[in-house]
Amino acid sequence: MTAIGNDTLGTRDTLDVGGTTYHYYSLAKAAAKLGDVSRLPFSMKVLLENMLRFEDGTTVTTEDAQALVDWQKDARSNREIQYRPARVLMQDFTGVPCVVDLAAMRDAITTLGGDPAKINPQVPVHLVIDHSVMVDEFGTPKAFENNVDLEYERNLERYEFLKWGSKALDNFKVVPPGTGICHQVNLEYVSQAVWSSSVTGSDGGDMIAYPDTLVGTDSHTTMVNGLGVLGWGVGGIEAEAAMLGQPVSMLIPEVVGFKLIGALKEGITATDLVLTVTQMLRAKGVVGRFVEFYGPGLASMSLADRATIANMAPEYGATCGFFPIDDKTLDYMRLTGRDDATVALVEAYAKAQGMWRLDDVADPIFTDTLALDMSSVEPSLAGPKRPQDRVSLGHVDDTFNSDLATVYKKAGAVRVPVEGAAHDIGDGDVVIAAITSCTNTSNPSVLIAAGLVARKARAAGLTPKPWVKTSLAPGSQVVTDYLDKAGLTEDLNAMGFNLVGYGCTTCIGNSGPLAEPISAAINGNDIVAASVLSGNRNFEGRVSADVRANFLASPPLVVAYAIKGTVTEDMYDTPLGEGTNGPVFLKDIWPTNEEVASTMAANIDDGMFRARYGNVYAGDAHWAGIQVEGSDTYRWPAASTYIANPPYFEGLTMTPAPVADIIEAKPLAILGDSITTDHISPAGSIKADSPAGSFLQEHQVNKKDFNSYGARRGNHDVMMRGTFANIRIKNEMVPGVEGGMSRYEGETMPIYDAAMRHKADGTPLVVIAGKEYGTGSSRDWAAKGTNLLGVRAVITESFERIHRSNLVGMGVLPLQFAEGVTRQTLGLTGDETFTITGVANIRPRQDVEVQLVRADGSSESFMTKCRIDTVNELEYFLNGGILHYVLRKLAA
Repeated sequence: MTAIGNDTLGTRDTLDVGGTTYHYYSLAKAAAKLGDVSRLPFSMKVLLENMLRFEDGTTVTTEDAQALVDWQKDARSNREIQYRPARVLMQDFTGVPCVVDLAAMRDAITTLGGDPAKINPQVPVHLVIDHSVMVDEFGTPKAFENNVDLEYERNLERYEFLKWGSKALDNFKVVPPGTGICHQVNLEYVSQAVWSSSVTGSDGGDMIAYPDTLVGTDSHTTMVNGLGVLGWGVGGIEAEAAMLGQPVSMLIPEVVGFKLIGALKEGITATDLVLTVTQMLRAKGVVGRFVEFYGPGLASMSLADRATIANMAPEYGATCGFFPIDDKTLDYMRLTGRDDATVALVEAYAKAQGMWRLDDVADPIFTDTLALDMSSVEPSLAGPKRPQDRVSLGHVDDTFNSDLATVYKKAGAVRVPVEGAAHDIGDGDVVIAAITSCTNTSNPSVLIAAGLVARKARAAGLTPKPWVKTSLAPGSQVVTDYLDKAGLTEDLNAMGFNLVGYGCTTCIGNSGPLAEPISAAINGNDIVAASVLSGNRNFEGRVSADVRANFLASPPLVVAYAIKGTVTEDMYDTPLGEGTNGPVFLKDIWPTNEEVASTMAANIDDGMFRARYGNVYAGDAHWAGIQVEGSDTYRWPAASTYIANPPYFEGLTMTPAPVADIIEAKPLAILGDSITTDHISPAGSIKADSPAGSFLQEHQVNKKDFNSYGARRGNHDVMMRGTFANIRIKNEMVPGVEGGMSRYEGETMPIYDAAMRHKADGTPLVVIAGKEYGTGSSRDWAAKGTNLLGVRAVITESFERIHRSNLVGMGVLPLQFAEGVTRQTLGLTGDETFTITGVANIRPRQDVEVQLVRADGSSESFMTKCRIDTVNELEYFLNGGILHYVLRKLAA
């Protein structure tokens, strides 16, 4: 059942589809009263429908709907709206801490005298376990089976906990391990484009149709925008609030229109296109904005290509990258096994609401626009450490070789022998080649192309280089079905790309260990090794601790680089290797567009999707063997290093205490530009000599069982020790030192240790940084860990959208330097103290003065802007966080 508003505008109407009557909130009726909406961007029409459906005169008003219509006048608005998505999507790295929080909230509401059953999702929640499988074994027929066995062995406690959640919580479904990546499962199965359900209220029992919308605890939730489903990533704490009935507070966004014209040339892939789009939009500046794609180029674009572009919205900085519904949407829904009634409803509803894309109408009104002729797109990669740094395929060698001198301070290439091997290894050698991630494994065209490259390479007598760790980790089991049917699995296996698992693997940092002799050669000789992966992120320290140069590429190029084995040579003019009949070049094994298209047409059908998703929640024998009981509250295991009751709600009272001023705070870290959530809260391996590694060893966990930070997100003791623990992060308070280090009274030590000493002294902390702070993932632990270390405020030149929201949601004050003020202009060294007064009376987006006292006693002040952006966010902050606010509200 879904709650609705009062419909004071009288926009409710009916739609008959296949003999079923659906009620819906008509944009045409709204236009008759509020003004023309025909040129409102499609994504904004979805928001307008939401306002009409939930208009209740208090939380959502007629004025909110009017503001969306009036947006067309200037294509901008400062109005705050309360938006309610239809559902929530999660994965296990972010989902486990969410369920931990819900279990802790059930304990806390019981303590406050409330009903624990109130802590229950009010909207459908789907959690897909996809982030935990690691590439331990590769290049063998048993790799998948053995990796799954290891996954369950490592993560049994977490999986037992999630299975408890599926029994204890309503509206909460868990897709077991080994099924696929959450975004691909969402695209291929869960999403309906138009959702329908019965409604509560005076007309209870009616079926209501409305746009399928969602928020997800993974930043790449945006992928489903390719299906015309409005969705984006949020932090886990914001998702939990949405689950519990709290609206998403947001300013009406600006919408940037991206016009696509023309078509891709022969041999150009969707990956080449998305890397070009990412570079263009990041340069344009779209943080906090919607991007909507339009233009004649959409007519020839497959749904999978659209989803590829929508997927990488976090990389180009946008809230979402939206594609409207049209015939391509319906074709994809039929292909992926949606029933006829669902497809018919999507078509009828979209056409009735003016949400159907047409070629012969005026373009929507946009805040700003840019355009791309797709025929100009070139073969591309991105790297070596940011996804927006696109480089043409013919210049990857130049990019890497120049980076050796400028980034890694090396005079020239180095080659060293590998112990026990008949080969050496050197700078620029590709030691990881991974077909991985939701971005590309959701797209059959590039996976079929990868298989065809492998087939042609095999026929030519080529083999991968022996130092390359190869892996294939599709986002869906259907991928295996069509590769098998096309006979391409055998060819991929011959190139070392055996199936290693269905999940994120290398893209999330679960690349697994390199062979010990190769790792030793790299680390013992300061080798700058490379990876090439078909993922969406190549941030420092993310893919592997042994690899410093990471390049994003299409799946067929991943296969080609595994064969070539280096990024230091030109990919066009030098051979990939010596084949049976002499040198073989890339052009010799690259498939034609027709070869790819005909192979897809002959080997992919809806029966594959229906079969794979027919019993998607059942799982394998491992999952079936996990026996748990549901209960109102969770019985926290006393000695677990995976699941622990967090301290957020200790001492919680019904009335929040006033937020204290920040007096003489000391900096914990002074950081540069483009600090990612991987820098703040890494997801990958745990070093034995780190504070988190020491904690685990003190609790009798062997190093081989450390697992990853991502898998340990249900335990706050591990995660707070891992905050700012990225091996590549550079704190300017300790110049020349790489890794999570800081200073305390002149002594250099891990950031966690310094924070605990400051906390013992009763000293509040701040973090200072440059531009684009918090880029990347939606992980809420980047904010939770910041809070638990005692950081009261983060002061930066600019924030990325999700992390700023997460900081507010954890009661951390985000402040943005005034124009022209930076850590450099202030000459900060880490010896200063910072004072911020009037915090309890702060207002959204107000100017805030910060008092700065230097070590010599001199003082000055500088101005910042409060980046608490909305009134609702202010309520969360004043309550100590969004969960505290929701908990008090439910307990009351």
